[in-house]
Amino acid sequence: MMARPRQHAPEALHAKVMAACSEWLVSRSVHHLSLRSLARDIGCAPSTLLKLYGSFNNLLQYVNIETLAILRSTVDARSHVPAEELLGALAASYWSFAHDNPYRWELLFDYPLAQEGELDQRQNVAIEELFVVVHAALKEICPSLDEVVLSRMARTLWGSVHGLVQLGLNDRLGQWNGKAYQVPELLDQLLDMTLAGLKASCPLPGASES
Repeated sequence: MMARPRQHAPEALHAKVMAACSEWLVSRSVHHLSLRSLARDIGCAPSTLLKLYGSFNNLLQYVNIETLAILRSTVDARSHVPAEELLGALAASYWSFAHDNPYRWELLFDYPLAQEGELDQRQNVAIEELFVVVHAALKEICPSLDEVVLSRMARTLWGSVHGLVQLGLNDRLGQWNGKAYQVPELLDQLLDMTLAGLKASCPLPGASES
């Protein structure tokens, strides 16, 4: 269960705020959302929201935490499949979520995250949990690879996935023979190349260094 914005904050109001933000982000950018318009939509005074969250920025960080939780639920739903299948499913889900929720995605990646305190800690934990899943999948494929290398590889791989997704959202992937490149196909190629390289360089278990 999501923690309340403050210890004694009314949970019902918080739920209404998150629902109103979700409804807004279905079709509109966060850049057009204001504290005043949000308060009007849920039928309260702007000062009530300031008392609850401290600032409009903090309010939006709770929306980001909710988004990270949705992404994590996608990961958890696929956590029991083989590693290579898992990585492919995660990349496909990442693209599908971004494509289907462009304004929620925009808030998560284009709006500044929290910089300190509980919100910052919770966001960092949620982001790290996503990397841990990728790390574990790579380790399953190559158990003998050094942990530091695997950690860097997890971030490099997912950074590349994110880059393709972002370019696809902005229609910046270009065309070939008049046909636009498709993000799912490029993600598949990225994973194929990465996994082929990983397997080729994976040291055999028990092999000693020369």
